[in-house]
Amino acid sequence: MVMDDRGGGGGSFVAVRRISQGLHTHSTSVDVVAGSAAWLGKGLSCVCAQRRDSDARPSFDLTPDQEECLQKLQVRINVQYDSSNPEHQEALRELWYAAFPGEELLGLISEQWKEMGWQGKDPATDFRGGGFISLENLLFFAKNFPKSFQDLLQKQEGDRALWEYPFAVAGVNITFMLIQMLDLEAGNPRNLVGATFLKFLSENESAFDLLYCITFKLMDNQWLSMHASYMDFNAVMKATRRQLEREILMEDVTQLEDLPSYDLLSR
Repeated sequence: MVMDDRGGGGGSFVAVRRISQGLHTHSTSVDVVAGSAAWLGKGLSCVCAQRRDSDARPSFDLTPDQEECLQKLQVRINVQYDSSNPEHQEALRELWYAAFPGEELLGLISEQWKEMGWQGKDPATDFRGGGFISLENLLFFAKNFPKSFQDLLQKQEGDRALWEYPFAVAGVNITFMLIQMLDLEAGNPRNLVGATFLKFLSENESAFDLLYCITFKLMDNQWLSMHASYMDFNAVMKATRRQLEREILMEDVTQLEDLPSYDLLSR
């Protein structure tokens, strides 16, 4: 579960202790906050800002391709996880076997899910914060960057804290943070970061999923550099968001693969 800066949607972020055989749930909870207001930088020739009387923030005119891509992504964002939907059930099973190849899943509701960093034995309760797209994001990550996915799942890199962030719940929060940061629920983006992202999306239909992978790896990199523990998760997410916004608005970034943080990923 997640909370945004507007105060809607309560929930908790359960810290877990890193142990040799997996993740052990700890009872202490910390509210997760999506992040700070978006960074605004230099404009791009492909977007045009207009301030509307009804909104203090500017909106950006989109090309027909960008508008179509935004609408398709918004459809994905609006799909809630449905534990009775066979497609959603299969995607969840697929995620399990991508995370733990060769380890039999005993059920879609099982204590096993805590090994991946879900808060309880039913991941459906955590998907309420990010919807079905958060599951799709995790699957995309597992399939396209399996080494980085496993490194983060197993906490294999760096000097880790005694109490670590739970992998899966962190993933849902990253999906939520990106939706907020890019202003994807608005009819038109109202910040330059969101407008710039739509340029990337119009050229790569998987741009949101790819940005998710970059963000997850960047978040973990920030976690290590800040020597963070579970009480620091909010601060780490905010630092990740600020860094990501700066990188997206760099003048020499014309695609997501140009982001400096993209180089953190390993296949």
